[in-house]
Amino acid sequence: MTATLLTGIGELTTNADAADPTATIADAALVVEDGRIAWTGAAADAPAADASLDLGGRAVVPGFVDSHTHLVFAGDRADEFEARMTGAAYAAGGIRRTVAATRAASDGGLRSRLAQLVAELHASGTTTFEVKTGYDLTVAGEERLARLAREVTDEVTFLGAHVVPAEFAGDRDAYVDLVCGAMLTAVAPHARWVDVFCEEGAFTAAEGERILRAGTDAGLGIRVHGNQLGAGPGVRLAVRLGAASVDHCTHLTDDDVAALAASDTVATLLPGVEFSTRQPYPDARRLLDAGATVALASDCNPGSSFTSSMPLMIALAVREMGMTVGEAVWAATAGGARALRRDDVGALAPGMRADLVVLTAPSRRHLAYRPGVPLVHAVYAGGRRLS
Repeated sequence: MTATLLTGIGELTTNADAADPTATIADAALVVEDGRIAWTGAAADAPAADASLDLGGRAVVPGFVDSHTHLVFAGDRADEFEARMTGAAYAAGGIRRTVAATRAASDGGLRSRLAQLVAELHASGTTTFEVKTGYDLTVAGEERLARLAREVTDEVTFLGAHVVPAEFAGDRDAYVDLVCGAMLTAVAPHARWVDVFCEEGAFTAAEGERILRAGTDAGLGIRVHGNQLGAGPGVRLAVRLGAASVDHCTHLTDDDVAALAASDTVATLLPGVEFSTRQPYPDARRLLDAGATVALASDCNPGSSFTSSMPLMIALAVREMGMTVGEAVWAATAGGARALRRDDVGALAPGMRADLVVLTAPSRRHLAYRPGVPLVHAVYAGGRRLS
């Protein structure tokens, strides 16, 4: 095994200080050995290593963990975005347009789009990401999307409960039966998670609970889309069933916040959606002050958040959601890892995977201070340089 010392780090974020998880180390260094972090600390105390690399005063943060994406799809819905910018309301039904385009696409076409989006994720510093199905809504089609997603990530989520497809508009119960039966059976071998869009225009709490329980019976963990379009049962359903995360959390009652704070269900906030739909941003400060665990994710999808940039999510969280830079970076790294129930990523501590981002900036503050600027100098995953 070869140990490599990265030195000359102007500011290092490890997420590993129990007393202050958002603390930084100035004039720092770290050692990578066999794809994992072997040591972190002040450069003056760095141990000897087989090789070294001087980062010239640049800041280093853990690789971003994007715990909510919809990357396997065809087509685009730029016209919907433009319409929303001139006053049209966002509604869940636009998903069916992407379903039609995705069903018509070839495997090669879907793989090509997926590869493009994964390259974007890597270039902006994301080293771990989840991918959902949900843009086909047939047994064979959902299996295909899960299989393609599994080619690029271990974190695949079955989202057959995205919306009820047009062909089942007159028989919702039959579609829920399909999701819980043949569709789940086909997708489960490729997936780690099951998800449901529990929202007006999508699935009710009773339908969602049935689908999630079927998923857990098949060995899958639980995720929930909830409380995006209005106050509803999604958060309470997620907490009651022990979901790893409930995502969106835009409209929360005091009881919802208290339930999240008393649970280990992560509130995953998706500010790219609010940016793209003109909805009010979630109140991250309210959740954090109550003691809830908060993650940030991109929700990269063609309808309501067609961005793959976690740095943009950090900037929006700081500007619009009441988070400090340190809290936003933690939520985009360690928070995302918690939302995926991962203990090997999201932090830079001995034994963790060597997933890290070198910034073309002296401090992580620049992620919010300079939004839209390409500040990623280098990205490493498991000690191997990605970009």
